[in-house]
Amino acid sequence: MVSRRELFRDCMEILKDRDSAQFDARCIFEDVFGDDCILHSSDEPVDEKTESRIRGVAHRCAEGYPLQYLLGKWEFYGLPFVVGEGVLIPRQDTETLVEFVAEYFKGRRGLRGVDLCAGSGCIGIALEKQLGCDITLIEKQSKAFRYLTKNIALNKSRAKPMLADVLLMQTADEFHDLDFVVSNPPYLTGKDMKNLQKQVSFEPSEALYGGEDGLDFYSEITRLWEPSLRPGGMLCYEIGAGQEDDVSGAMIQLGFENVRFIKDMCGIFRVVYGFKA
Repeated sequence: MVSRRELFRDCMEILKDRDSAQFDARCIFEDVFGDDCILHSSDEPVDEKTESRIRGVAHRCAEGYPLQYLLGKWEFYGLPFVVGEGVLIPRQDTETLVEFVAEYFKGRRGLRGVDLCAGSGCIGIALEKQLGCDITLIEKQSKAFRYLTKNIALNKSRAKPMLADVLLMQTADEFHDLDFVVSNPPYLTGKDMKNLQKQVSFEPSEALYGGEDGLDFYSEITRLWEPSLRPGGMLCYEIGAGQEDDVSGAMIQLGFENVRFIKDMCGIFRVVYGFKA
């Protein structure tokens, strides 16, 4: 039988064309053997069934299939999230939004908010855990909604799931006097969709494509959900690179005040927020 050390070396060879080869191999090993950073250097033998499983995951990952889907779960803001085909994979970029909103409202009680285009629920669940807020997670796609409800249960969250279209007025009309509205809507452009990285191409297009200019959801959400906020309530978006001027412009045009941008860890403007007059 092959040892863990030898198998890890083989996985690195399988994944050699990926920039994240070592990270990917360690994630695969930790998923199988547990969260122990030295497991890949052990001389302990690996049984044939486990070896076959690990090699199979490594090969599919090397072919471009998302590692997160292969593992069936991914971490976001220190919390576990179940993921798979049909739901957008939580990304570290999105933690910028969660961190800002959690810090801004820190210590406030009785907060009410919504997470629009909630997907896996990662934003809303993380905020509920940080703030203890009353938050509803709204998602239109039934496949993604199933992951959302699983993740609420997995994290023992009090967030409320809602299967609905956030671009319908009747959905927005159900909410009043909200302290905040947060959203990571689809924002890729037509050009972006034609040039997707292979692993991103497996994610649901409805969670990626935001219209030819990538801005469709921002203009509609801003218009429809502004009445649902209390005066002084916050609207906060994740945005794509270079969209800050267009998104902030749409918010200002509809009367939002003190509109600002926040950069992510890579120095890219990733969040736009403002307040209802």
